[in-house]
Amino acid sequence: MESELFDLEKLKFPIGEFQKPNLITTDNLKNWIAIIEEFPSKVKLLTENLSVKELNWIYRPDGWKIKQLIHHCADSHMNSFIRFKLALTEEMPIIKPYEEDQWAELQDGLADDLSASVLIIEGVHARWVYLLKSFGEKELKRQFIHPATNKISTLEETIGMYAWHCNHHLAHIEQALLYKGQF
Repeated sequence: MESELFDLEKLKFPIGEFQKPNLITTDNLKNWIAIIEEFPSKVKLLTENLSVKELNWIYRPDGWKIKQLIHHCADSHMNSFIRFKLALTEEMPIIKPYEEDQWAELQDGLADDLSASVLIIEGVHARWVYLLKSFGEKELKRQFIHPATNKISTLEETIGMYAWHCNHHLAHIEQALLYKGQF
């Protein structure tokens, strides 16, 4: 396939970039939590029968392989779960960022066996959703600071961001499968 036929931004963001609503409603939160809850089963369904060749398909030119996307989601969602717990137990903590591109290139991020990362995703999401469903208004308004941007984020907006993150990477996997990694 000729990559000039593809819009690189559309390949990077097949569902668009995250757009935080001006007002986060109870319905937004319920929908976002449902997306986070369903993510592990959707990942498993999309990847459980893939060959090693298919796991190495990329979703865009210079993009990650399917296997890297799965390992990244395990890494990212573990970090997010910890950030939620920090925000719930500390006053406006400064969270610890990590170099996701470098993590994706470590040996565990390149492993063809997805089983450990899928188990991490299943376990983290089960605990995360259990925690999210317990939130009242006070917990939703808890905040943390990202030191790279000095941005203050509330937990309620971060729930939306990670629901988007789930759908964003599911769309990447579907894209890689649709185009058979031919970029």
